[in-house]
Amino acid sequence: MTITLITGGNAGLGFETARRLKEVGYKVYIGSRDAARGKEAAAELGVAFIVLDVTNEASVAQAATEIEKKEGHLDVLINNAGVSGNVASPEQITVDMMEQVYQVNVFGVVRATHHFLPLLQKSTQPIIVNVSSGLGSFGQVLNPEQIESKLNPLVYSSSKSAASMLTVQYAKGLPNMQINAVDPDPTKTGLTGQGHQTVQEGSDAIVQMATIDKDGPTGIFMSHDGIIPW
Repeated sequence: MTITLITGGNAGLGFETARRLKEVGYKVYIGSRDAARGKEAAAELGVAFIVLDVTNEASVAQAATEIEKKEGHLDVLINNAGVSGNVASPEQITVDMMEQVYQVNVFGVVRATHHFLPLLQKSTQPIIVNVSSGLGSFGQVLNPEQIESKLNPLVYSSSKSAASMLTVQYAKGLPNMQINAVDPDPTKTGLTGQGHQTVQEGSDAIVQMATIDKDGPTGIFMSHDGIIPW
């Protein structure tokens, strides 16, 4: 059974990804910083729950210790936890705004990856999926034919660009793992409440990258429609 952890798994894309991976036979842990919401979501899905706040080093370390005790290893880590932050004009952006978003979208990826790497190294096929965004893609935001080019969420976009670069560098530095970034495309979730896709459509790329075989890719950026530019 493939042991999988999804950060921010109690709602939205994380919740739907957990549901779909359970259906194909994976053992799924959903991480949530809110214990009550996490337990409720886990009970509804029929999966396991673990308290996990990606902005808190001790919380992430404790979660890794618990999974090690229960499972001994981890096969798939899905860094899904994310926040959109304030939608402000460039003139209004402050360092505080940046830090609040980066604590989850960037530093949270690093914290989770750092603490769960020892468990992933014990897997016969370790996989990391980082949930990024087309809003963090230079190719998408500079292409006038893409919806991302019509928006200017400076803080969120820059955080997702950072998450994508983390993906590339981790993939280069850890060639024994398959580490990829995904763009769910605009999806109606609790994060923004906007988007043209359902959560099932939005989770397609996440599920695809979480279930690749040993011949699957590493260091790529995928969306529902295929590979997209960095």
